[in-house]
Amino acid sequence: MQSTKKPTHVRYLILLMLFLVTTINYADRATIAIAGSSLQKDLGIDAVTLGYIFSAFGWAYVAGQIPGGWLLDRFGSKKIYALSIFTWSLFTVLQGYVGEFGMSTAIVALFMLRFLVGLAEAPSFPGNARIVAAWFPTAERGTASAIFNSAQYFATVLFAPLMGWIVYSFGWQHVFVVMGGIGIVFSLIWLKVIHSPRQHPMINDEEFKYIADNGGMVDMDQDKGKKVDGPKWDYIRQLLTNRMMLGVYLGQYCINGITYFFLTWFPVYLVQERGMTILKAGFIASLPAICGFIGGVLGGVISDYLLRKGHSLTFARKAPIIAGLLVSSSIVACNYVDIEWMVVGFMALAFFGKGVGALGWAVVSDTSPKQIAGLSGGLFNMFGNLASITTPIVIGYIISSTGSFKWALVFVGCNALVAVFSYLVIVGPIKRVVLKEPPVGGPETNGKLSQAHS
Repeated sequence: MQSTKKPTHVRYLILLMLFLVTTINYADRATIAIAGSSLQKDLGIDAVTLGYIFSAFGWAYVAGQIPGGWLLDRFGSKKIYALSIFTWSLFTVLQGYVGEFGMSTAIVALFMLRFLVGLAEAPSFPGNARIVAAWFPTAERGTASAIFNSAQYFATVLFAPLMGWIVYSFGWQHVFVVMGGIGIVFSLIWLKVIHSPRQHPMINDEEFKYIADNGGMVDMDQDKGKKVDGPKWDYIRQLLTNRMMLGVYLGQYCINGITYFFLTWFPVYLVQERGMTILKAGFIASLPAICGFIGGVLGGVISDYLLRKGHSLTFARKAPIIAGLLVSSSIVACNYVDIEWMVVGFMALAFFGKGVGALGWAVVSDTSPKQIAGLSGGLFNMFGNLASITTPIVIGYIISSTGSFKWALVFVGCNALVAVFSYLVIVGPIKRVVLKEPPVGGPETNGKLSQAHS
């Protein structure tokens, strides 16, 4: 650790890495959506089958959250995350070759590879939350979390036009090869740049002290490897019986329902319901994403500003979440307009509101028990990403049975309103969860849960 009087700002380099890796993460999730219409045509896939293929990622992603969170706590963020980046990128590349098989084999292979991408990506967001909790003081955590979370919109802004052009010019297969290749290269950069605060060669004593004295969990990875047992199931029980956490989980499920509409069916909506070409849809999809990116960063900045002005943590986090999600329910208005720019305008407004309200990961960094920060983030992400399974399938059935997207948009809008209800009525005060350790030699089931203000 260097020692100079002026604090370094290494945490911003760490945040840039989180932003970039999350951009790649979401771009790899969205490849299937951009390629969706061409895939349907080439492989003869109907709407329901495509919905199940869209959902394949979610089944594995949800199943991998608790094991992924435990691996992060057990082995640390750096190595597990690097392995995660490399493997999901490899499985993305392989999706480009499913067209070499017959139709039925190609569909099964595509489902399985999407499943493996989901499994490999499972540690990513718990890893993000862990790294932010270690590197950022409480009063900067909302902005930091909002910035890495807003990368999901930036991914669409940056890559949707590129991927649309690749599909249009070269075919859907090339999208998977290009995007997967980018991720494989980035996994090597990650290993070079990422370290814990105490071990980073570029940080000085002043920055380390600033982080440590203001709520940063700087020693989170120092004890990794000492415990060899699996997930503490009583810790999980304590979280699952906590009203605040259950409300946060429900809110995230609904927020992700909106996210996965945009990640899966939105480009298909533009092509099939609004008659756009896939090239145009790729560019149009980036416009709501720009608004989502702006809203995402703005939500975190507003939240941390309210905190610095003396408002409670509860008010500072809830106010942008509730206001943003109320705005995002405006997506239903697309059913009542036919002019193309108005459709795009309401989609952009809805995505902006969703961005402002997407502060769930900041709440996780504020509330996660220090013993199991990775596991707690994994549990939160598991509940939130149940929507990655249900949303594509439900929308597929709605489209198949009604022949249009109208009720699908109502379904998405209702998700926003349920999330508002959860934060208004269920969550209550936002506090750091403190877990009671089971007595030495005693049964884990004696553990009780208490909370303390962060």
